[in-house]
Amino acid sequence: MNPAIHAEPLAASLENIACEAFEAATVADKLELMKRLADALVSKPMPQRASSLAWADSVRRPAYPSSLALVSPQKVGRRRLGSTRGRAELIHAIAHIEWHAIHLALDAALRFEAMPGQFMLDWLGVAIDETRHFAMLDQHLKLRYQASYGDFPAHGGMWDMARQTEHDVVARMALVPRVLEARGLDVTPAMIAGLKQHGDPDAAACLALILEEEVRHVWLGTYWYRQACTLQGLDPEAHFFDLLKTYHMSRSRGPMNLLARQQAGFSALELDRLSLQGFN
Repeated sequence: MNPAIHAEPLAASLENIACEAFEAATVADKLELMKRLADALVSKPMPQRASSLAWADSVRRPAYPSSLALVSPQKVGRRRLGSTRGRAELIHAIAHIEWHAIHLALDAALRFEAMPGQFMLDWLGVAIDETRHFAMLDQHLKLRYQASYGDFPAHGGMWDMARQTEHDVVARMALVPRVLEARGLDVTPAMIAGLKQHGDPDAAACLALILEEEVRHVWLGTYWYRQACTLQGLDPEAHFFDLLKTYHMSRSRGPMNLLARQQAGFSALELDRLSLQGFN
């Protein structure tokens, strides 16, 4: 671990540890700080907001390893599973999504100060899960493909929605877990099948585990979206579709994973409307 990162007792504010973890740019530092956060979270103390961080009033961006080249989404190109490089690029792309997911969960936990303390604990827990997913994929890249996170170009588009929803917890819960992450529930089964078909069952097993755990993350998004709607006097189902229109969410190209979405808390009405209208 970088010696510049100072040691803190586990009694230190969860918020301060999470802030350091968010800002850590190297893989080693990020994983070490997230381990410290996980250790501190074991006792599940009710968090005390550290007002000196002023997180809610600041603009935050993910920290990336210096080796990672960020390009526009159009320049990433297709990852063809029929080639070794294509499979490595796919695993790298998913690891990049998980890297963003760590930051998205930490930002949600730290940003929305008006939400109950359990909200912060839940999203810190999600960040820890996403860290484990990332580490698993990065380790597979090393062992199977002799590559590491940062070896292939990636794009930062997933953070755009975080920026657009910085001041609205309802929109953040609706559009990050219930749109961006829910799309992962839809597309992951086909990736699992493709990796098995092209001789990488270990990567397929990693994605199967991630898919299983991401259902709970989307469920948490659903739960807290509805709680936030209640606090603001909004109808959750009607407002969800208003948000899809307001933020010009793109249409889905493939079928929805209906079972996973049901387990993640989508209502029958929501699934019917999504199927008919093609949003999300």
